Amino acid sequence: MDLGLKDRVAMIAAASKGIGKACAIALAQEGCRVSICARNAEELERTRAEIASHGEAMTVVADVSSSNDLERWYQQTADRFGQVDVLVTNTGGPPVKRFMELSDEQWLSGVESTLMNVVRLSRLVIPGMRERQWGRIIHLTSLAAKQPVDELTISSTLRAGLSGLTKTMANQIGPDNITVNAILTGHILTDRQYALADVRVKERGITHEEYFAGQAAEIPLRRIGEPRELGEVVAFLASERASYVTGVSLQVDGGLIRAAM
Repeated sequence: MDLGLKDRVAMIAAASKGIGKACAIALAQEGCRVSICARNAEELERTRAEIASHGEAMTVVADVSSSNDLERWYQQTADRFGQVDVLVTNTGGPPVKRFMELSDEQWLSGVESTLMNVVRLSRLVIPGMRERQWGRIIHLTSLAAKQPVDELTISSTLRAGLSGLTKTMANQIGPDNITVNAILTGHILTDRQYALADVRVKERGITHEEYFAGQAAEIPLRRIGEPRELGEVVAFLASERASYVTGVSLQVDGGLIRAAM
């Protein structure tokens, strides 16, 4: 199937590894010119080289919690590739802590890194998308948006807010032929998943192998997902084939979320 993405310009945040990297590779494979950011220059360069085997790619060292860094990343992307057609927002997760363990500073840091980067990046790309009457914005969030997790208090709070933001953005910029969707990711084998495992094996007095086996047993598909499987869904939502899909918080979780709606 031709997804109609050849020569589209895509920005993917926090994409030196994990799900962000998988999204960048999937979009490059479909013909997008890809711009990625992350904080680690060495990891970025390794990922750029990998993406370059599929298509054109550039990197910018940037912290998504910094508004100045985001503006610089956007401007360098536009200077090299032209206006942005596809935006994939993404960030590492806030601290793995319960409510009474969290300080004001950690809450504020979570808002900056998990919510405000989405707001700021979207504001940067929307004017150009409106001018061209075409755009795709995809927010990578978490199953915690719909099924809160005790140890992920900040993430559960802010990811639910991102689902609300996704719907309101879709309502407001839909007339400009811009779609806005979110992906509620389930258990995917990334560094974040291993960090959560470290916390939970200590709490429960079990091994990592026992922890991951227990996770898989809770998922109807009986396995933990791979980053590639998220990337391919993102490529579809970014495509011409998904032109009538907007305002959706799509679960990509192997069936883990139990709610019917």
